[in-house]
Amino acid sequence: MNSSLRVVGLTGGIASGKSCVSKAFRNADIPVLDADSLGHMVLEPDGEAYDEVIHAFGTGILNDDRTINRQRLGKMVFDNEAERKKLESITHPAIAALAQKGMELISASGAPFAVYEAALLVETGIYRGMDALVVVSTTLENQLVRLCARDQISKKDAVTRIACQYPLDQKLKVADYVIENNGTYAELEKAALEVASRLKAQFS
Repeated sequence: MNSSLRVVGLTGGIASGKSCVSKAFRNADIPVLDADSLGHMVLEPDGEAYDEVIHAFGTGILNDDRTINRQRLGKMVFDNEAERKKLESITHPAIAALAQKGMELISASGAPFAVYEAALLVETGIYRGMDALVVVSTTLENQLVRLCARDQISKKDAVTRIACQYPLDQKLKVADYVIENNGTYAELEKAALEVASRLKAQFS
C-alpha cells in the first residue's frame, strides 16, 4: 500500500459482517477503504477494467445502458475457477491502483493509519504487507442465511460462493484481532468499537 501510512486489513468470509464493522470503524473516525466499492468503480463505463472485462467476457454481460450487469457476470465466474481467475487478473490490479491512490489521500490528510477492507486479503497474501489484520468471524450457517437473504440467491449458489474463499480457520490463524459476529447488530458494533479503540492505541 503506502509506506508512510500504517494499514490494517479487515477481512472475513463472505456475508460475515465486514461492512458493518467498517461502518463502526468509520463512526470511530478511522478511515476505511472498501475493496468491493473500488471493484464497482473499476467496472463502471469509465473505469479502468471496463473495456478489458467486456473484451474477455463479451457484450452479453452488458445492460441496455452499456453498464456491466454484475449479477450476470457473477454467474459466469462463480462456478468456473478459470473464468473467475481471469476476471480477478483484470480487476485486482485496477482495484489495487485505486486503493493506492486512496491511501495516498488518506496519508496526506494526516491520519496515522487506515483500514483496508477486502474479502481476499489472506487468499492473495496481501495481508502480509499490512501492519495488522482484523478478521470478522461467524458460523457457516449464519453466512448461508445472510448471503441468501442479501443477494437473493439459492443455498446452492451461496455454498459455491463461500467455497471460493479460504475456510475461516485459515484466516483466524493469521489474525491479530478477531471480531465475533454470531449475535445481534448491537453486539457486533460493540465488539468492533472495542477493536477500534485497540487499533487507535496501537497505531496513534
